[in-house]
Amino acid sequence: MEWSLLFFFNSVLLGIGLAMDAFSVSLANGLHEPDMEKKRMCKVAGVFAFFQAVMPMIGWICVHTISRYFQVFRKFIPWIALILLVFIGGKMLFDGVKDSDGEREKPKTGAAALLLQGIATSIDALSVGFAIAGYGLIMAVVCALIISGVTFVICMAGLTIGKKFGTKFSNKAAILGGIILIVIGIEIFIAGV
Repeated sequence: MEWSLLFFFNSVLLGIGLAMDAFSVSLANGLHEPDMEKKRMCKVAGVFAFFQAVMPMIGWICVHTISRYFQVFRKFIPWIALILLVFIGGKMLFDGVKDSDGEREKPKTGAAALLLQGIATSIDALSVGFAIAGYGLIMAVVCALIISGVTFVICMAGLTIGKKFGTKFSNKAAILGGIILIVIGIEIFIAGV
């Protein structure tokens, strides 16, 4: 493919499509942590954006180097996403139920959970490496950066919306956030299998 307006348009559309899971998880994070500051929101959205850029590049590298090994791994992607998101969502759900009758301390999504969320929501982006396999290295990097930028903006919107409703429904926000993550994990699993 050559540099064109269509290349940029396709990259933005890829970013939007790939960012939907990250948007939903960001929404859940905003619900879970309604007092999140702007700096932390940028960090959270940045983690999702980072993984959404890295995963297509890993896929692109696999196509150009070790594609036969990646094909074997590909069937496990829905299982990995399901396990990670159900685990994280289950923990949020458990914490929400446990804290629903008492005074809640300020919840915070930890670094490990955020890392797992980033991987789980972007693991399907590995397959985008196959879609952009015809791109040269520079075009693949630019495409990944566009996907990353789109993901960042969409995740910031998800966090903002989640915070707004998380503040109003703070008692049930962790429960709802956990349910959202579990449903996303199941949806990724069903779509992948």
